[in-house]
Amino acid sequence: MNEEKIKVRVSSSGQDLQVVVLNKSLDRIEVVLGEGVHSVRCTLLPTRNGAAYVGSAMGREIMYERSRDQVKADLARAAGFREFRR
Repeated sequence: MNEEKIKVRVSSSGQDLQVVVLNKSLDRIEVVLGEGVHSVRCTLLPTRNGAAYVGSAMGREIMYERSRDQVKADLARAAGFREFRR
């Protein structure tokens, strides 16, 4: 099985973390922080302006710094579709 990993930033410390993606859609991204029994699930939702995805895990805000349009392109690429432009 091929796990997709993304890089998220912890807002308070500025630290970057690699997390495993459980489910990815345009409206939400579900990720797992950590491994084993100490893992924590988090749902990232798009911001109002669509510039990033944010969520909270154990009282800390985490942010995926990609826009809604970039995630849409990632999903299309993963599905094997290409956006046709003239």
